[in-house]
Amino acid sequence: MNVIELDIDYKKAGLAAPDTKPTLKCFVPEKYAFMKDRKRGAILVLPGGGYEYCSEREGDPVAYRFLGQGYACFVLHYSCVDKKFPTALLECAAAVKYIRSNAEEFGIAADKVFVMGFSAGGHLAASMANLWNSSLLSDVLGCGADTLKVNGSVLGYPVILSEPELTHEGSVENLLMHRRDPELREFLSMEKRVGKQTPPTFIWHCADDGCVPVENSLSYMAALSKARIPFEGHIFPSGGHGLSLCDGNSASEECHYAPVPAAWVGLCFKWLEGIMKA
Repeated sequence: MNVIELDIDYKKAGLAAPDTKPTLKCFVPEKYAFMKDRKRGAILVLPGGGYEYCSEREGDPVAYRFLGQGYACFVLHYSCVDKKFPTALLECAAAVKYIRSNAEEFGIAADKVFVMGFSAGGHLAASMANLWNSSLLSDVLGCGADTLKVNGSVLGYPVILSEPELTHEGSVENLLMHRRDPELREFLSMEKRVGKQTPPTFIWHCADDGCVPVENSLSYMAALSKARIPFEGHIFPSGGHGLSLCDGNSASEECHYAPVPAAWVGLCFKWLEGIMKA
């Protein structure tokens, strides 16, 4: 595992540079001789934390779990509170660019780059999945839009909606920098950004989530269905919020171990396998 700093021209995007550069932890398996020309998939992991911080338990533990399945995993520590949208999205795009630009060195299939996000990180993953072709990102990063293309997204109990009564208001407020901006608030509602550019999606949530209402995932699944985007969705009856891998090493103290939604990990392995073979 090694850590790199992402160098981004924030000024070119009209954004203030963060006090510390975003970092990307790289968990890349060995390129074994027996694999010959076989290529791995890559997963960019985006921890949650309400756009206030990056949750440790939704980062490295997830990367290690999927690393064990043969994926190259990258954990992004992106800029959070008091950083204007689209700062975190630009950093996410820079991470995708780095991964794809080094695909040959890492033994990665350049057309199998996935984003995986939890809670607010799920919002960031959905933003990347829907807005990867935005000229704002490609112009600032000096590359073609295809370099930033996401080939699939995995969303765990994601923040999707921006309506105050249904969203995680803290996440939206942090993206808005606590300003009243109805147009930006509406733009941040990711179910409204779904279109033909949106990649296949795996999404899961718990019906009793008291932090990010399950309507966030339900609305996103409805939008995917309407746009005819392939998706697999799982709503588990209980488990609450912040489950990560749903085990004692990663779930929040309030959730502890949740055996039923823990099935998401194995289901996701199968889903990713199908995408890899496509």
